[in-house]
Amino acid sequence: MRIEDLKAGQEIRYSGKLIVMRDQAQRRLKEIVDRGEEPPVDLRGQIVFYAGPAKTPSGKPVGAIGPTTSARMDDYLEMLFKLGVIATIGKGKRSKKAIEACKKWKRVYFVTPSGTAAALSKRVKKSRVLAFEDLGPEAIYEIEVEDFPLIVAIDSNGNTIFKE
Repeated sequence: MRIEDLKAGQEIRYSGKLIVMRDQAQRRLKEIVDRGEEPPVDLRGQIVFYAGPAKTPSGKPVGAIGPTTSARMDDYLEMLFKLGVIATIGKGKRSKKAIEACKKWKRVYFVTPSGTAAALSKRVKKSRVLAFEDLGPEAIYEIEVEDFPLIVAIDSNGNTIFKE
């Protein structure tokens, strides 16, 4: 299924890779891009999950991992889309600016259940740090997930599940 075919309110189960990053990593990424340098991670065709994994227990790929509030990331959304990100995942309502960016770039915003970080961690099969390791849980990670629950919160036409 193509991103453009997804509709607001549609539920899917995603299996594949996600790029995990939030505030600090995006701030650092923006500084790099603003200097005209190449980002340390190729984001073309990627889905960004706004999360910060908890400490990883022995023998597990990640600790608890749940969505963080996405509205804090709205200032970085246009940059992510320019770098090739096709969708973001988080929790909560987004700004009008974010809705317009989804529409302009034909991208989507997914939500995943919040308050279920321990359960979501069981969907993660692999995890590795890609960049900014010094940021700890705010580093950029790549995780591989199986049957990860997502709801289309903003579709590529700007339709949303949230009330105005």
